[in-house]
Amino acid sequence: MDPSRATIKRRYDRVAPFLSLFDWLFFVPPNLRSKAVAKLDLHPGSRVLDIGCGTGKSLPHLRAAVGNTGYIYGVDISPVMLQKTEQLREHHHWHNLELIEGDATDVMVPAPLDGALFSFSYNTIPNHSGVLRHVWQMLRPGGRVVIVDAKLPPWGRTLLLPFSLWLMKNTLLGNPLIRPWEELRSITDAFHMEEFQFGSYYICCGIKLEPHKRSDR
Repeated sequence: MDPSRATIKRRYDRVAPFLSLFDWLFFVPPNLRSKAVAKLDLHPGSRVLDIGCGTGKSLPHLRAAVGNTGYIYGVDISPVMLQKTEQLREHHHWHNLELIEGDATDVMVPAPLDGALFSFSYNTIPNHSGVLRHVWQMLRPGGRVVIVDAKLPPWGRTLLLPFSLWLMKNTLLGNPLIRPWEELRSITDAFHMEEFQFGSYYICCGIKLEPHKRSDR
């Protein structure tokens, strides 16, 4: 069962000051976030949504991609996380970044999106498949959803699963049993996935096709 929104908010408010340590603790590959942003195929002027933006680790890459003429929406349920992201925005004078505190299920943007990014957030979101479909509806045809996260590698699933369940429960509240790539693949015919670090991390991308280009499912 997914943790409640209140539980997630409290936990991430608590771990916000230490979040940078988790990249080191979990051996996150270098440049993984920049590679994920590259899969969005953004250009100057693009509009993108960062779901579970946290302390803003993906924002420098997103800002570089959309330039001064694009727009970034960052949504997170944790106000403490967003305070740190606000500091980042003010430091860099990013005036084309809007931060939204709240549930990703309810977020709305005023124009169709060119891309949406779940960067180490999908597995912690309650009703994650509902959030994915909600975000998908806000994409323009040709827009992309990219999910980047950790997963249990095939070679260590049996050995690592009990430890992963304990670790996620006591730290970031992620669910290692969720298979986001299958949920994204189920809503588009244009899907691809790349794995890193012997299958421990992945980036998957789905492109929203024109309705007449989709095959029947």
